[in-house]
Amino acid sequence: MISIKVPTVGESITEVTLLKWTKPEGAWVDRDEVIAELESEKATFEVNAEQAGTLHHKATEGDSILIGAVLADIDDKATKPAGEVAKPAPAAAPSAPTAPMTPMSTAPVTSMPNNVKATPVAAAIIADKNVDTNQIKASGFAGKITKVDVLDALNNPGKIQFAGQDLFSRNVRPEKMSNLRKTISRRLVEAKNTTAMLTTFNEVDMTGIMQIRKQYKDKFKEAHGVNLGFMSFFAKACSIALTEWPTVNAFIDGDQLLYHDYADISIAVSTPRGLTVPVIRNVESLSMAGIEKKVIELAGKARDSKLTAEELTGGTFTITNGGVFGSLMSTPIINIPQSAILGMHKIQDRPMAVNGEVKILPMMYLALSYDHRIIDGRESVGFLVRVKELLENPALLLIAKDPVASLLEL
Repeated sequence: MISIKVPTVGESITEVTLLKWTKPEGAWVDRDEVIAELESEKATFEVNAEQAGTLHHKATEGDSILIGAVLADIDDKATKPAGEVAKPAPAAAPSAPTAPMTPMSTAPVTSMPNNVKATPVAAAIIADKNVDTNQIKASGFAGKITKVDVLDALNNPGKIQFAGQDLFSRNVRPEKMSNLRKTISRRLVEAKNTTAMLTTFNEVDMTGIMQIRKQYKDKFKEAHGVNLGFMSFFAKACSIALTEWPTVNAFIDGDQLLYHDYADISIAVSTPRGLTVPVIRNVESLSMAGIEKKVIELAGKARDSKLTAEELTGGTFTITNGGVFGSLMSTPIINIPQSAILGMHKIQDRPMAVNGEVKILPMMYLALSYDHRIIDGRESVGFLVRVKELLENPALLLIAKDPVASLLEL
């Protein structure tokens, strides 16, 4: 019998949470096969079988387990069952909720938004009955809509039911906080209590960027295999502004200031388990396509809980986009030990005065939260104005200067 123990995942981490078993109790596992997924306060990681044999669980999903404690036993003396080669499919089932929904071939779902997840049967009913998914309360894992959820919505039109509850329920459900949620809570409170945080606002006309995306999106996708999104423009603009306002890219370390001569930009990604901030390294050295590819890679890893500790640490500046959820204005909280964070918001058509005339323009509010202990008002406002200038004149992103001014050596 071989004991599989919880590995050490960091100097300050003393316990982890068992997210799920990828192999059921009593199942045969091959050597190096993934048997479980664990979550620390910084990242999730997989545990592999050290030997082939029969698996015996020593913990339940959701349990907190100390580092070094026995997670499972493997009976390496057991005989591999006949026909076991054909049984790997059930082990992959627990990860299905994180995968994109695959509609039934007999009932293609064309009316469902891409960000709505549902079981095949539920998806078929939604398509057949043309049910508004906004009126359905999902009770499945990771927000997936089940058949029962759809039937409840059909039986109670105009009435919203909470997961698995009757109308007029007064039920309260206690749920243990995950290590990730504990870490998020601790870091947010620490940021509020240990920094002199202030937020400055501005707005940017997104006309130029939207025209570029409309004109080049197809060619960009064909050439690079990724879509041309907004994040690459913002990340590139911030990397240029950070070189001109280095204090925004610095940390306080005791009685010293640590300046970074590179831009490692963290991007806030929302997942079913909470907010994570993976880091894009050396944004100043990446192309627009390179940035977009890293955004897709890191966002995918975040949703699949595959981010490593290295991918979550070391950022020098953060960008968060509340606009994808419809936020028009917010005051983002600094991602310590960083000194500033830029908040993007919803693009909204608004009447603007341009040269004495009123024009309808696609505008976005920008918010820069910063640590006033290290960044003065002149620097924070100057940084945000520079980002605005770069975004409203995308050609400046190429050489960080106006082409005509460069020609005239001005």
